[in-house]
Amino acid sequence: MARTLEPGTYLVREADPPRQCPVLVSGFAFRQKHTGEGDRQIIGILIPGEAVDFQNIYFEVADHSVQMLTRGEVLFVPKEALQDIVCRRVGVAHAVLLKTLAEASIFREWILNVGRRDARQRLAHVLCELAVRLDAMGLVEEYRYELPMTQEQLADALGLTPVHVNRVLKSLEADGLIRRSKRNISFPDWQGLRDAADFNQRYLHLEHEPTAQN
Repeated sequence: MARTLEPGTYLVREADPPRQCPVLVSGFAFRQKHTGEGDRQIIGILIPGEAVDFQNIYFEVADHSVQMLTRGEVLFVPKEALQDIVCRRVGVAHAVLLKTLAEASIFREWILNVGRRDARQRLAHVLCELAVRLDAMGLVEEYRYELPMTQEQLADALGLTPVHVNRVLKSLEADGLIRRSKRNISFPDWQGLRDAADFNQRYLHLEHEPTAQN
């Protein structure tokens, strides 16, 4: 069953029993955790074409929440149907395993990003990651994309304040590493941005990276 959902709609709620595996047909979503005091940490971005919740095929309780970041169409696959096809088809089981392992690799990189990189590196790294992942899905046009996150959301993903995020964006723009027009962002100096980000796409386990410029 496919449904069109608005920003902020929950796809997965922490502590709820998962019953379906959502797949993003269009739109973006984000993973998040909250402290006991209610502070939010965004722990991952999901892009169009990605399955949201493979890990809960066999878990009985969700350990984090997933919400829509933008408006989008979502396909909901019943948990039992997915379990059945994974058991019957080796190719599907292999694909689910690879996706789950790749997500674990991305989580490790995000921990490194927040824990050891400075603010400029953190932000540049997320911008690079989105560019490479979107390109792999054929969703980058002339090496630019519409950034689906507000500065407040970026702050919650990077462990910064929105004011600091704004300052770093302006710095990257002043240095000629990015260009911004409303929510559209492009990369006039891709290699320079990669260097600023300490970015190596190995952790994404993709077959290729973007080659277009400007």
